[in-house]
Amino acid sequence: MSDTNSTASWPGVQFGIFTVTDITQDPTTGHTPSERERISATVEIAKHAEEVGLDVFAIGEHHNPPFWSSSPTTTLAYIAAQTERLILSTSTTLITTNDPVKIAEDYAMLQHLSGGRMDLMLGRGNTGPVYPWFGKDIRQGVPLAIENYALLHKLWREDVVDWEGKFRTPLQGFTSTPRPLDGVAPFVWHGSIRTPEIAEQAAYYGDGFFANNIFWPAEHYQRLIGLYRQRWEHYGHGTPETAIVGIGGQAFMAKNSQDAVSQFRPYFDNAPVYGHGPAMEDFAEMTPLTVGSPQQVIDRYAGMRDLFGDFQRQLFLVDHAGLPLKTVLEQLDFLGGEVVPVLRKELAKNRPETVPDAPTHASRVAAVYGDGPAREARPRANRGDNLSGPSPYQDTAAPVGAAFGLSGAR
Repeated sequence: MSDTNSTASWPGVQFGIFTVTDITQDPTTGHTPSERERISATVEIAKHAEEVGLDVFAIGEHHNPPFWSSSPTTTLAYIAAQTERLILSTSTTLITTNDPVKIAEDYAMLQHLSGGRMDLMLGRGNTGPVYPWFGKDIRQGVPLAIENYALLHKLWREDVVDWEGKFRTPLQGFTSTPRPLDGVAPFVWHGSIRTPEIAEQAAYYGDGFFANNIFWPAEHYQRLIGLYRQRWEHYGHGTPETAIVGIGGQAFMAKNSQDAVSQFRPYFDNAPVYGHGPAMEDFAEMTPLTVGSPQQVIDRYAGMRDLFGDFQRQLFLVDHAGLPLKTVLEQLDFLGGEVVPVLRKELAKNRPETVPDAPTHASRVAAVYGDGPAREARPRANRGDNLSGPSPYQDTAAPVGAAFGLSGAR
């Protein structure tokens, strides 16, 4: 295990933030940011996350007001160009309503542009009307998630793909470009707040499972994560403790807890997501929302290990509900300066050697190639049509029968 005295070097757990990109009126001033203001502020938040020593910045995908993040890859590529170490991710990419071919292309491109500093979280999303907006049937949400990911998984691992399914036109001799960086597909987290089929899907493929436990009691997420760990072992990936788990979180901090409560209360009470519902104190008792001093946040989140077992990623929501940019940057200062360094050390204590570190592109490339050279995909001269002839890449032979969709791959 790496030296945990250097808090930024321990690879066991990645800490970061995620944004749902809501544009919400500040209840204390009455100001509603423009889309331009909020987009610009989000970029500043991501850059500051790296400056304070966090590992991950993740962004949601939405296609309706009051959210602005309809194109996560564009945003993340822009942030990648202005950062050096930060891992860029999503929270979530809609596997149900996006074409898996376009996901394969867009995120492989982001993988190249970021130098591998990316992964993605796939999920069904929580906005029902998005299905008809993209020509899909919400009643088919789970089957869409299963079939679309099966295709995406194949597109990143096979240079020439033949495919036939229920929800899209067949593919014959199709090559998704660019190929994944170094020949290693982006790491995938499957995100869910309620759906056991998604936990099952994550376990089947040996992918990560992210339980965004910010709304419901811990017992619900213990069951979901427990199912994922059990099925991980069932599918032969290892013992339950070797499964790759991520969890969500929410915090608002001030130097003393009374100030934190008084400052955050108007934002909580008026937030579109949970405003006008349970009292803030009741919500904080039922969920991981912690409003108080940095030490209170440390104490609360150090205990997540007791609830969910050892995990690999912890993301906090800190920029929602109309909080102004200055306040969000102050929250990042608390996280990076006081909370996360202590949590790294606490979560490293007595961590079994069998528990894997958080996945990174570099570690996954090393697992595939060891000390040898990684793949550099170089196309042959071809007519851009792989229905006939050899594989379009110099280092890969064509699969048997691929010329006319006869390989049996589905």
